[in-house]
Amino acid sequence: MNPIRTTTLATALGLSLASTGVLAEMQTETIEYTIDGTTFTGYLAWDDEDEGQRPGVLVVHEWWGHNEFARDQAEKLAAAGYTALALDMYGSGKVTDHPDTAQKFMQEATKDMDQMKARFLKAKELLQNHESVDGDRIAAQGYCFGGAVVLNMARLGVDLDGVVSYHGALGSPIKAQAGEVKAQVQVYTGGADQMVPSDQVAGLVKEMQDAEVDLTLVSFPGVRHSFTNPGADKVAEEFNMPIGYDEEAATRSWQGTMEFYQRIFSQ
Repeated sequence: MNPIRTTTLATALGLSLASTGVLAEMQTETIEYTIDGTTFTGYLAWDDEDEGQRPGVLVVHEWWGHNEFARDQAEKLAAAGYTALALDMYGSGKVTDHPDTAQKFMQEATKDMDQMKARFLKAKELLQNHESVDGDRIAAQGYCFGGAVVLNMARLGVDLDGVVSYHGALGSPIKAQAGEVKAQVQVYTGGADQMVPSDQVAGLVKEMQDAEVDLTLVSFPGVRHSFTNPGADKVAEEFNMPIGYDEEAATRSWQGTMEFYQRIFSQ
């Protein structure tokens, strides 16, 4: 699982400008939506300089909840030419910096897979209905808890072109079945990730091969959990957690994701 809140001057300025809906050509919007009486908060980002509709990408947050890191990923995707929605799997206001609270939030969210799927599908519907989005071209990417979420949505046969998991848990009580998985799958994991041990990696490969899923898996030697998040080292020190940022792994996984999207969305 994976902490992390990072605030740089540039990000703070970007979010401040985003609140007015203007960040160069980038547009952002905080949206509230309701599922079964519970309110959720999402964050949309897109570039209105791009003409016509483009693919949409769902971003699923870490176990800390819908935080600044998730919104930052949505903005990076918008800058790359996609419309992105950083969705909310916990409910508005359920964001934390403490791992004990994050664990409780995650356990509450994952106790009912039908509930998780409903929350994911609602966000997918919102993204597909945005004026800038080609609703037939949708992918999802997730970090830590979010990585496990997007893999499970693929296992459940949700209609997605692709999913990308960054340092997400790879084991699941849900197993992919041949002919049921619509999404192509990319996984980026750390070779020294104590939270995603090698037996999980091997198990996922076998599961996806048996289900005839198009899988690309990259394992970075010596890299720990939370390698995409620049705030990981601070959290590791504060809470004595076996996590850490790795700039090379973060860069390579992002570049691989961009190549993945270019390929699947051109098919």
